[in-house]
Amino acid sequence: MNIEKAGIFGGGTMGTGIIQVFASAGIKTHLVSVVEGEAARSLASITRNLDKLVQKEKITAERKDEILSNISSSADVQDFADCGIVVEAVLEDRELKKNIFRQVEDAVSEQCIIASNTSTISITELASAVKLQERFIGVHFMNPAPVMQLIEVITALQSSQETIDTVMALCEKLGKTGVLVKDSPGFVLNRILIPLINEGAECLDNGIADAEAIDSIMKLGANHPIGPLALGDLVGLDVCLKIMEVLYSDFGDSKYRPSPLLRRMVAAGYLGRKTGRGFYTYN
Repeated sequence: MNIEKAGIFGGGTMGTGIIQVFASAGIKTHLVSVVEGEAARSLASITRNLDKLVQKEKITAERKDEILSNISSSADVQDFADCGIVVEAVLEDRELKKNIFRQVEDAVSEQCIIASNTSTISITELASAVKLQERFIGVHFMNPAPVMQLIEVITALQSSQETIDTVMALCEKLGKTGVLVKDSPGFVLNRILIPLINEGAECLDNGIADAEAIDSIMKLGANHPIGPLALGDLVGLDVCLKIMEVLYSDFGDSKYRPSPLLRRMVAAGYLGRKTGRGFYTYN
């Protein structure tokens, strides 16, 4: 199935990036947000991103206008009626997501694929919220979505081969590399990456080294482009904590226990770059 129009539910950081990816690929993209002012903030963010590309002469002003013309928004899921795929991109809350999927299924055609951008929640479980479960799948975009090449394509136990093939072809159309992953807590990326960030926090909390030293060791000794603590600040420490909690709960293994320092920092509101303070301080 050729996807000509996409719907995105949620205009936060990830939703905004995904909208830009779809619109840049020439796909009409409709944002539904029920959060006051979120749609306007999302469009403003995309416009700023495109303005930077124009300034760097990576795209023309005409190309910017073309991309923006592919984007529309509203607060009504009924506007997803003619979409070939709808991607949910809201907070990592099981019941919130399931409620959204039920609303979306009532609004779209039986051919529409319903997808979640969840970074760790079981796709098989989320698929159970809809009736036609064979058209449900996970599409985990990386942050920032317009820049990062990977899309983890997570198959629910119920996902049909047609749904999988359509989404893999869509990844190529978006200029991304789709990699198939079986459903498991944290999938592959976050099952490996977030515990690394968590262990960095443990090293810091235990006084083994300071933040700069921990990050320098991983950059210089493991050839990582960014240290785990700086990466945690970029991802958002609240997001890291939520993922660790899901891994710990779903696996029941003590190796996934969230760092007490990570918990304290989230409780204090030190969430990383988005709040100006995390393991580092930002202007």
